[in-house]
Amino acid sequence: MVSAAKVLQDLRASADRKPEVVVRLGKPLVETGAVRKLDADAWLVYEQVAIAALDVGDDALAKKCIQALEAKFPESPRVRRLHGMQLEAVGKLSEAGEIYKAILNDDETNVLAAKRQVMLLRAMGLPYDAIGALVKYLDINYTDFEGWLHLADLYLEELMYSQAAFCMEEVIMLQPQNHIFHLKYAEILYAQENIGLALKQFCRVVELCKDHVRGLYGIKLCASRLLKDGPLKETSVTSQEDLKAMDLLATERLLQVYGSGNAAASAKVASVKWIESV
Repeated sequence: MVSAAKVLQDLRASADRKPEVVVRLGKPLVETGAVRKLDADAWLVYEQVAIAALDVGDDALAKKCIQALEAKFPESPRVRRLHGMQLEAVGKLSEAGEIYKAILNDDETNVLAAKRQVMLLRAMGLPYDAIGALVKYLDINYTDFEGWLHLADLYLEELMYSQAAFCMEEVIMLQPQNHIFHLKYAEILYAQENIGLALKQFCRVVELCKDHVRGLYGIKLCASRLLKDGPLKETSVTSQEDLKAMDLLATERLLQVYGSGNAAASAKVASVKWIESV
């Protein structure tokens, strides 16, 4: 028992869920009642095993853990959230939603309940309700960049590009050195036909991550569009010569990435030129 409890403690400390391991070690502790010998840690183990059991589909074990927690902490929002998660696992989505709603009515700053509510609404096929709930959450938890990313994805699913772009601007303000976020923002801008600003963002991707292939392709696509249509006023790249130089440099860097004599590289660049001609 001591070794199993120590492993479970280490997993909690590392935030590594490993549900199969947790259930394998924790189930005997719960079923034999040995978990109660862990004193204060017993309730942490109950919670840990309950979540792991839900992950692996062991509803009976999850319910047993949650019932023990409810008996000890009958009004705890943390335990009520676990109950909601258990209801979700067995398909009782509306009942789970009522629990999360009640928790948030009592405390609108409850982060875990708010996140569960958003995920539940999305799973129920209610994207606009999920968007509304997430907007309300971000009004309170403005610095949660993962929340902004989630909201951007929800907007993209509904083809709401302007709103998604705004979300990515917030993400970049919070995480300015992550090239992946600049790339996602650039691709949204390109989809909006905001080619000048998209070009700047693709350049930022390559600045942060040298020879990033999608970033280089993005530069080529934007430069080609601007050469064809004429530079846009909002971009600082105003001369045809600058655009041609950027397009050429991106091509050379792509060839270097794939190997200058490589047939695959030629095919890659040829495919970009085909896209540009469409």
